[in-house]
Amino acid sequence: MIRVLLADDEGMIRSALAALLRLEDDIEVVAECENGEQAVADALRLLPDVCLLDLEMPGLDGVEVAERLNRAIATRCIVVTRHARPGVLRRALASGVAGFLPKSRGADEVASIIRRVAAGGRYVDPEIAADALSDERSPLTDRELDVLRAGRRGETTGQIARSLSLAPGTVRNHISAVLAKLAVGTRQQAVLLAEERGWI
Repeated sequence: MIRVLLADDEGMIRSALAALLRLEDDIEVVAECENGEQAVADALRLLPDVCLLDLEMPGLDGVEVAERLNRAIATRCIVVTRHARPGVLRRALASGVAGFLPKSRGADEVASIIRRVAAGGRYVDPEIAADALSDERSPLTDRELDVLRAGRRGETTGQIARSLSLAPGTVRNHISAVLAKLAVGTRQQAVLLAEERGWI
């Protein structure tokens, strides 16, 4: 049996997908989670074979959940998304995600992708992969992207500095560089632009 954890903040989608997957002879849904924090906690406790994670969840998004789990346990993660931005695909693959697909896929396709990933394979939706190859690269460094990501919910410079183990002055320098490169006036505008383009 392939033990699967589902995480999606939309209850109807989560319960419908769980019900459909439970019809498969070889798949057991061991947990249904409504946010990223719950997904991490339940996965660490239940040790599922595969975690099927919605990208857009409050708190920790699907890629952040996958990153935490890949460092802690031997589970395989698949990220599903309604808005597949190429930059997010690159971020997902860099964090060790084994599958990446749009929410428009049917339950039978999702089940076969779960089987492939559980067997050690990988799956990336072909259209998303093609878009990623042609998409513009971020002009920001990895550290500048880290600063934006750490401050995406309005955290202060001090909070960002503590979360990244940097000096506040260094964080301010990174923010200044980001604003100049993106030609925007505020950190919030920079976050919105980076999210829109799938860089964070």
